[in-house]
Amino acid sequence: MKLVVGLAGASGSIYAARFLRALSEIEGETYITASPAALRIFSEEYETKVESAEDILSFIETKWKTKPKHKFHVRNFFDIGSDIASGSNRWDAMVVVPCSMKTVASMSQGLTENLIERAADVSLKERRRLIVVPRETPYNRIHLKNLLALDEAGAIILPASPGFYQIPKTLDDLGDFIAGRIFNLLGIDQTLYPKWLG
Repeated sequence: MKLVVGLAGASGSIYAARFLRALSEIEGETYITASPAALRIFSEEYETKVESAEDILSFIETKWKTKPKHKFHVRNFFDIGSDIASGSNRWDAMVVVPCSMKTVASMSQGLTENLIERAADVSLKERRRLIVVPRETPYNRIHLKNLLALDEAGAIILPASPGFYQIPKTLDDLGDFIAGRIFNLLGIDQTLYPKWLG
């Protein structure tokens, strides 16, 4: 599977980190881009210093001692002329995790001022799966209207609202729940949390 992953400037770096950690352990290819706000928030929430998406991938590999099987291609957030800015290039799905309300607003209105927004626009126009993981609470009416507009355009809205029936023991368990839900929507088998058996 070939993916595009965007990290936008919302709290919830754990969701991106745990998704990328799990993704790194399977075969595939991903184009990744991160906004300046995402880099700042990741640095703050993990009490580290990252200045690029490469730094995030390196942090994940070191922290969880992963041996990546996955191939990651980093793309510049400001490069709207990047390969993933065009529908002539193919990918199976795009995930924006976490997703800020600013990014939700831009995507819902078709604004394409950076690479995350442009790749999302391409995903929608080419009828490719777009999974958006918003991390905000509470939602105001503007947020809800923008999320509804994205849904109506074909995106899948997966709020960063982890379940608790799997009896999480750590914060990573909560991150893994959302990562597992993303994998489910991508059609990739996951063992990050147990399935509900009733």
